Amino acid sequence: MTVSRRALLLGAASTATLAGCSRGPAPVVTPTASPSGAVRDQLQQVMDAYRANTDLLGLSVKDLRTGGEFSWQGDWVTQSASIAKVMIVLLALVQARRAGTELPFEDYGRASRAIIDSENDPADELWEKVGGKQAYTTLARELGLADTHGDDRSEFWSWTNTTADDQRKLAEVLVTGSDAIHVEDQLYLLDLMSKTNPNHTWGVGHPKKRDEVHVSMKNGWVQFQSIDNLWGVNSMGHVRGQGRDYVAAIMTRMPTFDEGRALVDGIGADVFTILEAELA
Repeated sequence: MTVSRRALLLGAASTATLAGCSRGPAPVVTPTASPSGAVRDQLQQVMDAYRANTDLLGLSVKDLRTGGEFSWQGDWVTQSASIAKVMIVLLALVQARRAGTELPFEDYGRASRAIIDSENDPADELWEKVGGKQAYTTLARELGLADTHGDDRSEFWSWTNTTADDQRKLAEVLVTGSDAIHVEDQLYLLDLMSKTNPNHTWGVGHPKKRDEVHVSMKNGWVQFQSIDNLWGVNSMGHVRGQGRDYVAAIMTRMPTFDEGRALVDGIGADVFTILEAELA
């Protein structure tokens, strides 16, 4: 069965929708005691506590100071929602570069709106221009994102499959570079992600503070009514400042957007606190 966009009720990533669906922070189960021990042990402890909310949850972190990695159900596969917009914009940039042309001026505008304010219409337009899920899956393979690909049930970008591990790797590629991406395009996309609408900086961006903690990030949230009626709530990006330098991705599915946002935001805050020390 192929599902069209019109068949979905999308709690889509836009400022207007966020204001409409938000009813304030929802209560979630959080760690009741401060974690202890090595950084890896602390991350394990807080994620084991957050698991009381749902098994549909994944976290992946890499400390760029040390190269240390931590994955908690990081290979759990779920739909991308609006974090797919990072790959869509990247694909448009890569295709233009390989064709020896500049990205058209109007597409730079579409990229900006899709990333900064998470607007859907410009993402739709870019998705159609770049060739949809087949081209998307091909670039994912080039970047080593083994579990990031289109979904047989829908042509829509929000349904693309991915994992926290893959999204963390994507954030790392944008920070450290790749033969598949020109450095100018890499820096342009990171700059857009650093200008995320302040209403959208929960999750990985929880610690974002002017002149203190720099975050390049993208969040996504959508209700998949035709699958399980749950909200996919996701966050990925790069955090640098106050001694930290790491990339991370958090993905979950929860009954409401508010619950998903509160869960992802709590995890993002705890990761930031724990990574004051280095992850070996």
